[in-house]
Amino acid sequence: MKQPLGVILAGGQATRMGGGDKGMLTLGGQTILGHVVERLSPQVAGLALNANGDAERFAALNLPIIPDSIDGFAGPLAGVLAGLDWAASLGADTIVTAAADTPFFPGDLVPQLLLASEGMDHPLVLAATPDAERGKARHPTFGLWPVALRDDLRAALQGGLRKVVLWTQAHGGREALFPHEQAFFNINTPEDLKTAEGML
Repeated sequence: MKQPLGVILAGGQATRMGGGDKGMLTLGGQTILGHVVERLSPQVAGLALNANGDAERFAALNLPIIPDSIDGFAGPLAGVLAGLDWAASLGADTIVTAAADTPFFPGDLVPQLLLASEGMDHPLVLAATPDAERGKARHPTFGLWPVALRDDLRAALQGGLRKVVLWTQAHGGREALFPHEQAFFNINTPEDLKTAEGML
C-alpha cells in the first residue's frame, strides 16, 4: 500500500479555551500545531490542514488548507471527509488524521495504523489506548481512512450521522492499541496547557 497522506483536524470551535484556534497557542516555544506538523510530516507522503474560516491565519505553515464541505460544524467526520476528497484529487488511497490539539501523539502512529489494517479491503483503523475504567479508550480523531469510502461517508453525514465510531463499526473498522495511556493527551483547557508544558 502507498504511504498515506496526512490531514490535521483543526475544524473544532475550541469552546473550552474561549474559542479561537487552540493549535495556535504556544507550547515550549512553538505552536501546538507546529508540534503536530513536526510529528506527522515524517510519517506521511504529504500533509494538509482541515480548518474553517479565514485560511490566511495559517499561512506560516505553508500547508494546503481544506475546509469542511458539510455545513454547520459536523464534527471530526466532516474533516475526515474533506481530507478524503483532497486525497482523491491527488490520486491517494488513504489518509491518516491527527488532532491539532494533541502534541505528543506517537512517532509510530502511521506504521501501527497500517499494521493493524493488514488484509482489509478498505483500511479503516482508529487509535486506542488502555483505559482503567473502560478497558480501552478510542481516539476517533486519530485514524487511517480509505478514500474508497468517501461517498459513503458523505451520504452518512448528509443523513445526520456525527459519531465516528458508529460509522467505522458499520464498515468493520479496527483499532490499533498504543500502550501509553497519555499518548493522545489533548489540550482543551488552560489547565491542560500547563500540564502539557510539564510533559515537554
